[in-house]
This record gives sequence, structure tokens and C-alpha cells, in this order.
Amino acid sequence: MNGHAVAPGEWLWPDSVMTAETFAARWERLRPAFLDKMRQHRLPEAAAANLAAVYLPLAAWVHARKSAQPLILGIHGAQGSGKSTLCDFLAFVLNAAHGDRVAVLSIDDFYKTRAERERMARAIHPLFVTRGVPGTHDVGLGLDTLGDLKNALPDASTPLPAFDKARDDRRPATEWPLFRGRPDTVLFEGWCVGAAPQAEAALREPVNALERDEDPFGIWRRYANERLRGDYARWFAELDGLIMLRVPGMNCVLGWRGLQESKLAENTAPDETHRLMDPAALRHFVMHYERLTRHCLEEMPGRADLTLFLDKAHRFERIRF
Repeated sequence: MNGHAVAPGEWLWPDSVMTAETFAARWERLRPAFLDKMRQHRLPEAAAANLAAVYLPLAAWVHARKSAQPLILGIHGAQGSGKSTLCDFLAFVLNAAHGDRVAVLSIDDFYKTRAERERMARAIHPLFVTRGVPGTHDVGLGLDTLGDLKNALPDASTPLPAFDKARDDRRPATEWPLFRGRPDTVLFEGWCVGAAPQAEAALREPVNALERDEDPFGIWRRYANERLRGDYARWFAELDGLIMLRVPGMNCVLGWRGLQESKLAENTAPDETHRLMDPAALRHFVMHYERLTRHCLEEMPGRADLTLFLDKAHRFERIRF
């Protein structure tokens, strides 16, 4: 999340969520553990108070929405926007400040296997071999996992699917982490979580060179859009609320996504078989996401329950309910 912070002295939240005085008292109690979390993410300690001024009120806002049933909260944001970091901090604060049990899911862990996407590429369109757009996720597995978490008993162990991006394939089920018990909140994050389909007229013209050269008849983008209208709509209907991390524009996405690939490379053993991307491959990869990213940037802030706006320096700039 690299420096995600508000400017010193700013307070973004209404008193109905958290007053500055309540924040100060809670921050005093959580500060040591929060700093440990900062070090885990290799974030500068100097940014801790400003980050806490976002995450502590955000956790209070989420906690206030809790009911007898597990709260399913969607976290939407473009590639590289910091969704996984936000979820990790939010889950930590919800537990440390409110005692809530939190399960975290990423839509990336529900990608279809490499073999399944290769079959899609042969049967529908070659671009479906690349993970990303609607149609390349196992929606049935996603619905089943949400259902298992919502109906979990206190002594349950729920497997959470896991995808290995370095190998571009789903991990064996024996390697999936287990969530123990029944969650109070499920944070479901992803670049297209909560996305709505586009109008047919918007699909006619390509948005980049990939669509122009590799999808000239619009078969790939129309199929992905229909999936949003169908099974993905049923998946996202499970959400009880939606938070959007709103990036300044597509020009930030490539650079921020490149930082993610660099971190992935650092954590991949040199002798391990992988499908990591060089800069040219990464540019081509991000073009698969461009159409829907631009669409969400335009229309989602008007309907998300909470939008967190980021500036070009990757800092929280303002919020909107």
C-alpha cells in the first residue's frame, strides 16, 4: 500500500462513525500491535498514525453494520490499489478493537485452473487463457465458499481456495488454508468485485490495442460482459455492502501493478517453476483489465456504500458515503 495516508492533521470521518477523541484513545491502545503490522507490510513507521486514522474508523463503520448473520462485505479496487493490504489491516483492527472474527477472501483465489482456461480459449476465444476478466473465475466455487462461511458452526473448518499466481494455477485443495469457526465478517476483495455489466453500445469500439488486434469482433469482451449479467450478478448479490478503493485513473494502474509483480518475484524461489511477467508482458496483461476498470471508475462511486479516493501518491485523499 506504499504510503497510503491522509495528510497530517486531516480527519476524514463524520463524528457518527468515530470522533477524533475516540480515535486518539483507541490508537493509544492499538499502537504497538499496529506498528508490528506496519513492519510486516514493510511500510514506514512514520505513516502509522495517518494510516490508523483511516483503518480504525473504517473498522468501526464495518463493525456497526454487523448483525446475527455474517456480514459479507465487498472490497473493490483496480489492480495495485491496495485491496489486500486494506483487508489485512481491517481484519486486524476489527479483531483487536472489536473482537470480531474475520475471514478474508480474494476473487483471485477463485480463478479457474490453467487447464480449464485453456479449454475456454479453444472453445470460446483465445484471450480466455489469461486469468482476469469475468468468465475466468469459478463462480460456483465462490458461491459455495460464501455459503459455507455464512452457515458455519462454531467448530467448523472451512477450506478457503488458494491460487498460485507465480504458477498461474490453482493450488491443490490440500494446501488451502482453513478458517476455523463462524466469522462475524467476510471481506471479499477483488478488482471486479461488485462490477456491473456495460451497455451493448459501449462494447462496440475497442479500448486498447489488445481489443483492436486480438478481439476485433468483440467476442471476448461480449462473453465477459454476459457473465457479469449472469452468474457474477448472482455472486455479487451475496454482498451486504460494497467499499471501493478509487484510483485516480488507468495511468496509475500499470505502475502500481508492476510493484506487485516485483514483490511476487522477490517471494518466488529462483529454481521454482513460475509464470512471472516482464514489463512488456505486464503491459499486455493489464490491457485485459482496462475496459472493466475504466467502467467501474466511472460508475461505481455513485453506488458503492463507501468510496475511499486515492491520490497519485497512493494516499487516501477523501471519502464518500
